[in-house]
Amino acid sequence: MAKVHVTDVVLRDGHQSLIATRMRTDDMLPICSKLDSVGFWSLEAWGGATFDACVRYLREDPWERLKKLRRALPNSRIQMLLRGQNLLGYRHYSDDVVRAFVQKSADNGIDVFRIFDAMNDIRNLKTSIEAVKAVGKHAEGTISYTTSPVHDIPYFVNLAKELESFGCDTIAIKDMASLLTPQVTGDLVKALRAATSLPIHLHAHATSGLASMSIQRAVDNGVSIVDGCISSFAEGASLPTTESIVAALKGTEYDTGLDIGLLQEISAYFREVRKKYWQFESEFTGVDTRVLVNQVPGGMISNLSNQLKEQGALNRMDEVLDEIPRVREDLGFPPLVTPTSQIVGTQAVLNVMTGARYKSVTNEVKNYLLGHYGKAPSTVNADVRSLAVGNAEVIECRPADLLSAEMEKLRNEVEGLAKSEEDVLTYAMFPDLAKTFLQERNAGSLKPEPLLSKDTVTTSASRYAPSEFNVTLHGETFHIKLTGSGHHGEEQRPFYVSVDGVAEEVVVETLSEIEVSGAQNGNGEAKKKSSNSSNGSGRPRPSHPGCVTTAMPGTIVDVKVNIGDKVSAGDGVLVIEAMKMENEIQASKTGVVVAIHVKKGDSVTPDEALLEIQPD
Repeated sequence: MAKVHVTDVVLRDGHQSLIATRMRTDDMLPICSKLDSVGFWSLEAWGGATFDACVRYLREDPWERLKKLRRALPNSRIQMLLRGQNLLGYRHYSDDVVRAFVQKSADNGIDVFRIFDAMNDIRNLKTSIEAVKAVGKHAEGTISYTTSPVHDIPYFVNLAKELESFGCDTIAIKDMASLLTPQVTGDLVKALRAATSLPIHLHAHATSGLASMSIQRAVDNGVSIVDGCISSFAEGASLPTTESIVAALKGTEYDTGLDIGLLQEISAYFREVRKKYWQFESEFTGVDTRVLVNQVPGGMISNLSNQLKEQGALNRMDEVLDEIPRVREDLGFPPLVTPTSQIVGTQAVLNVMTGARYKSVTNEVKNYLLGHYGKAPSTVNADVRSLAVGNAEVIECRPADLLSAEMEKLRNEVEGLAKSEEDVLTYAMFPDLAKTFLQERNAGSLKPEPLLSKDTVTTSASRYAPSEFNVTLHGETFHIKLTGSGHHGEEQRPFYVSVDGVAEEVVVETLSEIEVSGAQNGNGEAKKKSSNSSNGSGRPRPSHPGCVTTAMPGTIVDVKVNIGDKVSAGDGVLVIEAMKMENEIQASKTGVVVAIHVKKGDSVTPDEALLEIQPD
């Protein structure tokens, strides 16, 4: 038996799982020379959510990141995670876009393409696999592992056989939600080795606490490559520790041959780097056996908690985690991996936040139910389908077969903004986001989101704001702990607190506020501001049944009506992006649109009237 090879994921999945994909390129480059000298089978460093995070939050060009990493890692295979026909976006792309993206990824430094489809729909993998083989790179066909009444070992074996027939070089088992048990791992690896001639590569997150045991069972049954993560970004929602894997196999017939001392030097570097990103840490990224039920993948949990925190709703995380498996069953048990994890997760958040299941349905759920992401693994809930899309026809073909060639159209749409084919592909992934990004990049005005200093957050003018305290009222003492809050600047702002261990929401309405940072009026008094009619945006609060509101904070991406238009209750009037998913907002009443308080690009919150309808 040949030694076991190791892929390390600290440059991609490690920080995606633990700090919401926020590590900047400048924090990667100084350690690359040591990473390059270890002798890993590959370094996963691109793809997944990194492309989105670079553009959306870090304001970095993801292609420039790849070029810099390629120069800094001359002796290492650089690996990326590619979502088949979805590439790195959240929809299917035409075949010419897929081929162009693979070509440019290879040109800029990718050696290994780990290719998966969220539905395990083999039709959505064929074009990208063929494109990788055409440019002479390594195609790793991937099984998105999950559990359900329809997902068993014969199911995954048949999938692996088809991937081998497409010309894949290796087969990856992608256990993104840490669902594999040691026994199933051994049985699955043994079955795959018997059915195919390809090396097997295991990727198993550590969320459930089972992954290290599963790796050992996989090695004993013939797996060739395993994924780990440098310890300072390992375990919990991330992957098992690379150093521990190396130590466990040292001196056996599977010895990796890697230098644990060098790995520990690399870990020490990343331990210091991680401190800079403290604001993105989450209490939900540790070992949590609930994942065996809710199946939320490691790459999603830190982003989900961060998004709920931004909405002032982190205290509702447990409700969302309980709702996710119910939504997944309604949709026919798709594996929870991008984009289906976002599709299911965002719908679960909506179901919780609106107080009624499927009162609001995202556009992505509608497209899923219509077959635009591929074939659902099992039967979908007929009532949910009817509620979301009515009697609309469900497509039976490969979704991309309905798409015409797009590259020329995309080039024309960003002519003058795009300076390269890579820019055009960035625009293809995230059109509205990329337009702003490219404009600011060309103007030299890109600014990343700030990295907060703990001192800045905890102190102000040498004073501390209490987050945990006792309140005595009428002789009875209550223990209060602040767990979250709405956005600063709102006159009506929710605070989420724990009162003697019971979660509560307290809405504080600002009638006046006084500035205490030193600014004064002409009389030497602190400035005072009064407001009791609207929030900081200037939009009115909902005041009658014809007011249209949003269930979640987000960004307006489309206004579908004009003042004077006649609408019926349930008609789509606005489209909002929240948690990276688009949600159509419907008219609350039948009548005439008499006021529109938003435009494309506006940030909005649930306590605002976005549009007003005069009922018939």
